[in-house]
Amino acid sequence: MTITYRWRGDLDNAALDALHADGFGHPATGTDWRTRLERHSLGWVCAGEDGALAGFVNVAWDGGDHAFLLDTVVARDHRSRGVGTRLVEVAAEHARAAGCEWLHVDFEDHLRAFYLDACGFRTTAAGLIAL
Repeated sequence: MTITYRWRGDLDNAALDALHADGFGHPATGTDWRTRLERHSLGWVCAGEDGALAGFVNVAWDGGDHAFLLDTVVARDHRSRGVGTRLVEVAAEHARAAGCEWLHVDFEDHLRAFYLDACGFRTTAAGLIAL
Protein backbone atom coordinates (compact mmCIF):
# COMPACT_ATOMS: atom_id res chain seq x y z
CA MET A 1 0.00 0.00 0.00
CA THR A 2 0.96 3.64 -0.37
CA ILE A 3 1.86 5.79 2.61
CA THR A 4 0.60 9.37 2.48
CA TYR A 5 2.13 12.29 4.35
CA ARG A 6 -0.06 15.17 5.47
CA TRP A 7 1.11 18.49 6.93
CA ARG A 8 -1.19 19.48 9.79
CA GLY A 9 -3.16 16.35 8.98
CA ASP A 10 -6.35 15.53 10.80
CA LEU A 11 -5.61 13.08 13.56
CA ASP A 12 -7.42 11.05 16.13
CA ASN A 13 -6.25 11.66 19.72
CA ALA A 14 -6.59 7.99 20.66
CA ALA A 15 -4.64 6.80 17.59
CA LEU A 16 -1.78 9.24 18.22
CA ASP A 17 -1.78 8.42 21.93
CA ALA A 18 -1.50 4.70 21.13
CA LEU A 19 1.27 5.27 18.54
CA HIS A 20 3.19 7.49 20.96
CA ALA A 21 2.83 5.00 23.83
CA ASP A 22 3.97 2.10 21.67
CA GLY A 23 6.85 4.01 20.11
CA PHE A 24 8.18 5.42 23.35
CA GLY A 25 7.40 2.42 25.57
CA HIS A 26 4.93 3.86 28.05
CA PRO A 27 1.23 3.37 28.76
CA ALA A 28 -1.28 5.48 26.86
CA THR A 29 -1.94 8.69 28.78
CA GLY A 30 -5.17 9.97 27.26
CA THR A 31 -3.40 13.13 26.06
CA ASP A 32 -5.48 15.65 24.14
CA TRP A 33 -2.96 15.86 21.31
CA ARG A 34 -5.12 18.04 19.07
CA THR A 35 -5.33 20.83 21.67
CA ARG A 36 -1.63 20.56 22.48
CA LEU A 37 -0.62 20.71 18.82
CA GLU A 38 -2.91 23.61 17.97
CA ARG A 39 -1.59 25.59 20.93
CA HIS A 40 2.16 24.99 20.63
CA SER A 41 3.10 23.81 17.17
CA LEU A 42 3.96 25.32 13.83
CA GLY A 43 2.57 22.07 12.47
CA TRP A 44 2.93 18.33 12.41
CA VAL A 45 3.20 15.57 9.85
CA CYS A 46 1.03 12.48 9.87
CA ALA A 47 1.97 9.40 7.86
CA GLY A 48 -0.99 7.21 7.06
CA GLU A 49 -1.69 3.96 5.31
CA ASP A 50 -5.17 2.56 4.70
CA GLY A 51 -6.65 5.02 7.19
CA ALA A 52 -4.27 4.01 10.00
CA LEU A 53 -1.67 6.29 11.57
CA ALA A 54 1.75 4.91 10.57
CA GLY A 55 3.96 7.76 11.78
CA PHE A 56 4.02 11.25 13.24
CA VAL A 57 6.33 14.16 13.97
CA ASN A 58 5.54 17.43 15.77
CA VAL A 59 7.18 20.70 14.69
CA ALA A 60 7.27 23.18 17.56
CA TRP A 61 8.74 26.63 17.01
CA ASP A 62 9.70 29.90 18.60
CA GLY A 63 7.49 31.97 16.28
CA GLY A 64 10.53 33.07 14.28
CA ASP A 65 13.63 31.42 12.86
CA HIS A 66 13.79 28.21 14.90
CA ALA A 67 11.70 25.06 14.60
CA PHE A 68 12.11 21.93 16.72
CA LEU A 69 11.24 18.32 16.00
CA LEU A 70 9.45 16.51 18.81
CA ASP A 71 7.85 13.10 19.16
CA THR A 72 9.11 11.56 15.91
CA VAL A 73 7.55 8.10 15.93
CA VAL A 74 6.85 5.36 13.41
CA ALA A 75 4.62 2.34 13.98
CA ARG A 76 6.67 -0.80 14.57
CA ASP A 77 5.36 -2.53 11.43
CA HIS A 78 6.38 0.46 9.28
CA ARG A 79 9.94 0.91 10.53
CA SER A 80 12.97 0.57 8.26
CA ARG A 81 10.88 1.55 5.23
CA GLY A 82 11.87 5.24 5.04
CA VAL A 83 8.75 6.52 6.80
CA GLY A 84 10.65 8.39 9.53
CA THR A 85 13.02 9.99 7.03
CA ARG A 86 10.11 11.18 4.90
CA LEU A 87 8.30 12.54 7.98
CA VAL A 88 11.38 14.67 8.74
CA GLU A 89 11.72 15.79 5.10
CA VAL A 90 8.10 16.97 5.00
CA ALA A 91 8.51 18.73 8.36
CA ALA A 92 11.65 20.50 7.10
CA GLU A 93 9.93 21.58 3.86
CA HIS A 94 7.06 23.18 5.76
CA ALA A 95 9.26 24.79 8.42
CA ARG A 96 11.34 26.34 5.61
CA ALA A 97 8.17 27.54 3.85
CA ALA A 98 7.06 29.19 7.12
CA GLY A 99 10.30 31.22 7.18
CA CYS A 100 12.25 29.17 9.67
CA GLU A 101 16.02 29.15 9.15
CA TRP A 102 16.93 26.37 11.57
CA LEU A 103 15.45 22.99 12.41
CA HIS A 104 16.63 21.53 15.71
CA VAL A 105 16.31 18.02 17.12
CA ASP A 106 17.45 16.34 20.32
CA PHE A 107 17.84 12.58 20.28
CA GLU A 108 19.21 9.64 22.21
CA ASP A 109 22.48 8.16 21.01
CA HIS A 110 20.89 5.05 19.46
CA LEU A 111 19.06 7.38 17.01
CA ARG A 112 22.26 9.09 15.88
CA ALA A 113 22.45 7.28 12.50
CA PHE A 114 18.83 8.12 11.75
CA TYR A 115 19.07 11.84 12.43
CA LEU A 116 22.65 12.48 11.26
CA ASP A 117 23.00 10.04 8.38
CA ALA A 118 19.47 9.46 7.07
CA CYS A 119 18.02 12.91 7.74
CA GLY A 120 21.10 15.11 7.28
CA PHE A 121 21.28 16.85 10.64
CA ARG A 122 24.73 17.88 11.84
CA THR A 123 26.03 17.77 15.38
CA THR A 124 26.13 20.93 17.47
CA ALA A 125 27.01 21.74 21.03
CA ALA A 126 23.93 21.93 23.22
CA GLY A 127 22.98 21.87 26.86
CA LEU A 128 20.28 20.17 28.86
CA ILE A 129 18.95 20.41 32.40
CA ALA A 130 16.76 17.59 33.70
CA LEU A 131 13.77 19.15 35.45
